[in-house]
Amino acid sequence: MSLLAVGVSHQTAPVALLEQFAMTADDRVKALHELVGSDHVTEALVLATCNRIEVFAEVDRFHGGVTDVGRVLARQAGATVEELSPYVTVHYEDQAVEHLFTVAAGLDSMVVGETQVLGQLRAAYALAREEGTVGRALHPVAQRALRVGKRVHSETGIDKAGASLVSVALDRAEARIGSLGGRPVLVVGAGSMGALAATTLARRGADVVVSSRTDASAERLAETVGGRPAPLDRLAEELAAADLLLTCTGATGLVVGTDVVTAAMAARSGSERAGRPLVVVDLALPRDVDPGVAAIPGVHVVDLALLQGERGDGSGPVAADDIRSARAMIEAETALLRAERRAAEVGPTVSALRSQAAEVVDAELLRLAGRLPDLDTRARAEIARTVRRVVDKLLHEPTVRVKELAATPGGTDYAGALRALFGLGIDADVTPGSGRLADAVTVDPERTGGAA
Repeated sequence: MSLLAVGVSHQTAPVALLEQFAMTADDRVKALHELVGSDHVTEALVLATCNRIEVFAEVDRFHGGVTDVGRVLARQAGATVEELSPYVTVHYEDQAVEHLFTVAAGLDSMVVGETQVLGQLRAAYALAREEGTVGRALHPVAQRALRVGKRVHSETGIDKAGASLVSVALDRAEARIGSLGGRPVLVVGAGSMGALAATTLARRGADVVVSSRTDASAERLAETVGGRPAPLDRLAEELAAADLLLTCTGATGLVVGTDVVTAAMAARSGSERAGRPLVVVDLALPRDVDPGVAAIPGVHVVDLALLQGERGDGSGPVAADDIRSARAMIEAETALLRAERRAAEVGPTVSALRSQAAEVVDAELLRLAGRLPDLDTRARAEIARTVRRVVDKLLHEPTVRVKELAATPGGTDYAGALRALFGLGIDADVTPGSGRLADAVTVDPERTGGAA
């Protein structure tokens, strides 16, 4: 059994494609059960955020696992595996572990050092546990990833310097209209991202108005940040009085159309707000705001596509030393988990070896009893003890050493060597490291059938 990571992220795909992967809570549950119900995936965790969808799975075959996961991703995106292939990355075993740790630490985010992804991973793990799709293999990997992410943020300067996607988007907005202090701002969406946005805006001194499809959710969030709630059906009216709209709902269709924004801007023309620009920040995936809004005079749109295009190296204010420290921590934690996994993998081989030795001893003692039927009971017992003691001593050193060697770096399959030497049976499969989906599936196209 081996760990596999297959996914699409802002590193490889445009926002338009990422939108196709948008998942509701029900979609996540369906995907989890579809994955573990496939031929080669035994455990699965799905991390779906506005910047990525990645599947971390325990599989019994590399090619088969890539095929199974790729098909689920393709179905979710409404595309073919061939269409997705240029944008999908595949990581295997140690590379998959290191990639998950890197994601958890915020080093693979659009804004390096952001902390929201750690909470999203925690939620993804909790859902997989609730649905029973993680087991003995993925539990320790996910738990270690959460620990690594927490360590990176607490033991390096990334936690202080790294900004959230919300903060970066608001920085872009302030570059357009100036400080948000005292300005009326409308937040549409009261989920986790909406709460983060409203809280960040309140800290910047904005007058926050919260609107949501559920009035109770809007009221709770507004009370938390010291703002006020507003019904969603009054969107145009509230927008006419706002300097900034930030939307981040979980809707699958458009929430803010061009008609609403046009009406809001028209309402400004006859008031003291005439000529004041409106900044629209759309952090939803799929997007909440009609793309046509960007063409309305006086409206400036900041969305994920813009942030993706402007991210540069994504590091922002994070110091190079902090990034190096974080990567060193990830490397050390990956090596430690690798040692633990390999040591655990040796256990069944050692047990099989000892069981085989016990069977050989029992067979030989039975043969001895047939050849020497007159041997007295005491002598027979002493011979049995001596033979078993000799076998135990012969096996002690190799079994102790194989456990020690399995935990050392280098990647040598000592357990496999032991199985080969003693004829315990070998189960082999191609085990590449990391790369794009096209590279993975062309290793053995006959088995993958051209699929992911």
